[in-house]
Amino acid sequence: MDDPPSKPHRMARILLVEDERAIRNVLRNILLTEDKAHVIAEAENGQEALDALAVGTFDLVLCDIKMPLKDGIEVLDYAVAHAPETPVVMISGHGDLDTAVSCLRKGAFDYIAKPPDLNRLVQTIRQALDRGRLVSENKTLRKKITSKYQMVGDSPALDDIRQMVDKVAPTDARVLITGPNGSGKEIVAHRIHESSARARMPLVEVNCAAIPSELIESELFGHTKGAFTSAVKDRKGKFELAHEGTLFLDEIGDMSLSAQAKVLRALQENTITPVGADKSIAVNVRVLAATNKDLEKEMAEGRFREDLYHRLSVIVIKVPGLDQRKEDIPALASHFGGLLSSESGFPAKKFTPAALQALQARSWSGNIRQLRNVVERLFILCGTTIEAEDIERYA
Repeated sequence: MDDPPSKPHRMARILLVEDERAIRNVLRNILLTEDKAHVIAEAENGQEALDALAVGTFDLVLCDIKMPLKDGIEVLDYAVAHAPETPVVMISGHGDLDTAVSCLRKGAFDYIAKPPDLNRLVQTIRQALDRGRLVSENKTLRKKITSKYQMVGDSPALDDIRQMVDKVAPTDARVLITGPNGSGKEIVAHRIHESSARARMPLVEVNCAAIPSELIESELFGHTKGAFTSAVKDRKGKFELAHEGTLFLDEIGDMSLSAQAKVLRALQENTITPVGADKSIAVNVRVLAATNKDLEKEMAEGRFREDLYHRLSVIVIKVPGLDQRKEDIPALASHFGGLLSSESGFPAKKFTPAALQALQARSWSGNIRQLRNVVERLFILCGTTIEAEDIERYA
């Protein structure tokens, strides 16, 4: 005998919308049999359901179609518009195939005819709750990623970058991001991706400086099984993994000339050829690149291809070092402190004005990365209030 499907992992808030009391009681009992921890709100008609959705949040809506005052279609439309993350399962004894198709097109998670098949109903409820949890978890993760890659500060230099990002993000233009190590080039790349039409697709990052030159082609374009000694199976490259999303080539200035030639071809033809393959693969990728090197100097000395530079630099965004925007240091210190408290469990701490002035007075050759490390050190070693003396001692 097959094992029964696993039950939901946590209590769920469920809105049950049904005008017939007897059917409502049956559905409520099914839900509570599935998990006694469920919290069930009931609505006898569509208007009560709309009122409940207006003031509360739910993990699932089970909704009849034919009801007084407001029908289930109106409830579905409202839920899709105002609570799009909440799955809605329509249940009706009056519908037909056209009604079911219409509900699904409007955004219903599923449509079940009355009298419902018990096994299908239970399975649909589980699947809807699981989908809702995944959506919620993805939203939480996206918030964490967004907070990690915030552009923090109000300096004129940072405002200029924000304006540039806002203009370029909706396009598919390639962007070259330049600036010293630790200045926040990766943050700019994430901001462009998250503000673009490709935000729902992956942002795939490649640190070109960290990959040996003999492996960079396989890393970028993938390989077939047997293409070389250690190629025991087919493997997708970064270009293919970023299909319909964004590929971020960090430290592009450290890429070998042979790899540059292959990247140039991929950008020109929008195709790649995995190592060992006979056929090319079409890819739809937006490419962002970053470097801490002076690429014009690299071109003059023969270490970087001029044609690739012009392909990558449709838009150039220059990120200044932290010493060029010290007015952002107080906001950055507070931001990093907040992240340490929320993500790592450090108790909240406060910088005195004198401490912030001491941070601004220092030189930051390591830029934002160095400042974050200093803030973490201060949170570990200092009390609840961080003084100027602490900066002199630990920074």
